[in-house]
Amino acid sequence: MPLPGSAEAEAQRIARGLRYKDLAVINELIEWYQHRLARYLFYVTGRRENVEDLAQETWLRVLERGTQFDGRSRFEPWLFSIARNLAFDQFRKRRAISLDTQDDTESHDGIPQETAATNHPSPFLMAARSEDATRLAAAMDLLEPIYREALLLRFQEELSLQEIADVTGAPATTISSRIYRGLAALRSTFQEGGDSLGV
Repeated sequence: MPLPGSAEAEAQRIARGLRYKDLAVINELIEWYQHRLARYLFYVTGRRENVEDLAQETWLRVLERGTQFDGRSRFEPWLFSIARNLAFDQFRKRRAISLDTQDDTESHDGIPQETAATNHPSPFLMAARSEDATRLAAAMDLLEPIYREALLLRFQEELSLQEIADVTGAPATTISSRIYRGLAALRSTFQEGGDSLGV
């Protein structure tokens, strides 16, 4: 799907900036996307540790592979797909190092399952600002990672189904199904608690 005129012009400007390693454009991208990138990594991994390192590594990859971004689509899906690949590479390395663990902490499609409770609150609970947001964050925490990621990218990052498919490598129909199931699980969690969720 072609981008609207202003979005296409912006994507082309970013592509040129990355191609020529324009420091002004690169600094602008970091300023605009650093928070969103860290939040995405935080939500996808379910852990606070190494988010800064992963974000920094993501920006290094953006610089190294800047010529691969052609400006025909939005920058966000390309950025998030790099971050996602790095997060899962790190997860696989960590898993290979700790061979003494017998449990399967990876879901059927390679997304790390939620880690056991740690001393830190979940990224969802940390982001919550009100009682409703806290309850929603707790419900999000219970979702399988594939549903949580789909909901985050769709509703928090406002990516289209096709853009989410590009980030995750799954077909758009699968993404649609993950969003539907994730929302259904959230509704179910809220209804069990006697609440209704307006999603």
